[in-house]
Amino acid sequence: MASELFFRFVKLGFKLDNLDEKWEYTEEPHSSRRKEILKKHPEIKKLMGHDPTIAFIVTSEVILQLIIAYSLRQSTWPVIIFTSYVIGAFLNHSLGSAIHEIGHNLAFGHSHPLWNRALGMLCNLPMAVPMSVTYKRYHSDHHRYLGHDTLDVDIPSVIESHMFRHPLTKALWLLCHPLIHSIRPYCKSPKPPSLLEFINLVVQMSFNLLVLQVFGGKSLVYLLLGTAWGFGFHPTAGHFISEHYLFFKGEATMSYYGPLNPILFNVGYHVEHHDFPYIPHTRLAKVKEIAGEFYDHLPYHTSWVKVLWDFIFDPEMGPHARGVGYMSDVKETGSTCDAVKNNGVTNGHHVTSNGHHKSS
Repeated sequence: MASELFFRFVKLGFKLDNLDEKWEYTEEPHSSRRKEILKKHPEIKKLMGHDPTIAFIVTSEVILQLIIAYSLRQSTWPVIIFTSYVIGAFLNHSLGSAIHEIGHNLAFGHSHPLWNRALGMLCNLPMAVPMSVTYKRYHSDHHRYLGHDTLDVDIPSVIESHMFRHPLTKALWLLCHPLIHSIRPYCKSPKPPSLLEFINLVVQMSFNLLVLQVFGGKSLVYLLLGTAWGFGFHPTAGHFISEHYLFFKGEATMSYYGPLNPILFNVGYHVEHHDFPYIPHTRLAKVKEIAGEFYDHLPYHTSWVKVLWDFIFDPEMGPHARGVGYMSDVKETGSTCDAVKNNGVTNGHHVTSNGHHKSS
């Protein structure tokens, strides 16, 4: 099957330890799966398109965040810190997931790119850090070059792979993940800034100044902490780890089918999303329902908290366990074969009788 590339990822750490092997990136692994699935289920094409209802959802979330930020303007710092973790982090990460969705032009369609960029900037406002336009530019490469250890900036750097191996340092890496994740693209695959990125920066800084002047410093800190928590050491941030880290064998991507999916616009349906990035979040579950024979046998996660726990305490996991794709002229023999077969099998995970990988 052409989709065998989907099952031939290895850990970044393994590649770094075997640079003398012949490594060759040939194809983004989901593209072959997409062709196979559409050949058997052409009706999935009808699911492609956009869904503008997301605009109403994110507008409500932005308003709610502003109401909460205003109500906290005279609160004590412990209350602000606590609220930012248990409420602000969920809302800001939800808005970040909406930016992901909107980055694929799934709000207003490909014929209205500026409408999508404007809605992304609206989502960005309570996050306090300008990122919606830049994220869209680099995320396109993540889909186009999934598993390419240079062009896919979602893959940790060599320094990260070597530095963060101990439970304490891995916990620190998760805590600092918002900063690391934002800096990494400029180090690995820098692009010249665009006019829209400059507009995003001006809009965001103007909004931050307005919040500071009208609501006060505590309100702005609440919004900033919501972003720092939500994209760092937080259950919602487990999706960053669950998606392409090799918890099981050599699979390029893993999905999460758990209770937080509705909050994060079904980002957990990640295999389905990479197979069909132009199907909106409201229809991703339908993909799995229609083409179950392509998904039902795949391992999946049910708990992002468990994912983070294993990431920290399993010595086989860490930034070095991020999956990278390869094709070699040499067939799978010796150490390479063993790595592909055994890569990512971690303690505390198991496969059920029907082949599903549980992490709860």
